[in-house]
Amino acid sequence: MAHSMLNTLRKLNHWVAILVGILLLLCAAFVLADIVLRQVGASFGGTDEISGYVMAIATSWGMGFALLELGHVRIDLLRSRVGARGRALFDLLSMLVLSVTITLIAVRCWPVLERSLTNSSRANTPLETPLALVQAPWMAGWIWFAAMAWLTFIAALMLVAQKDYAASEAAIGTFGEEEAAL
Repeated sequence: MAHSMLNTLRKLNHWVAILVGILLLLCAAFVLADIVLRQVGASFGGTDEISGYVMAIATSWGMGFALLELGHVRIDLLRSRVGARGRALFDLLSMLVLSVTITLIAVRCWPVLERSLTNSSRANTPLETPLALVQAPWMAGWIWFAAMAWLTFIAALMLVAQKDYAASEAAIGTFGEEEAAL
């Protein structure tokens, strides 16, 4: 069951990563078009603001993909000095701390969005972008990341409970310098 859960999470996050990549490509095309227009004395205006919004949204949604691809940075000084069971316990502790932290971030996103909705807040820029339009997908990305972190933690916990340390390490472990060189 843990293996199928992790495979499903990877597939979902694969599609999320593709959509985020498309969003980033569209943003890059928009900025490039604005740069070309500036050469002839025109401009869309606001490309810096819009690209900032896109980066915030892409970052929050991309974190779940990075998690499942073991792309998050970890310091593994102690982890590398213990056996498979010890590494699994360090990995679980790391995932638990990450899951709790990301959940706190996701929970604290709501007051930001709520305030923008209540006040009909707009960016203090020429575009006057309604902030809720940006903050809602940003918050949804953090919620997605929190859900991915907890589900990955649960799947890894099941693998460790079954003493399948190799599968647990493949799911939530870390790549050392030696492994990255291979």
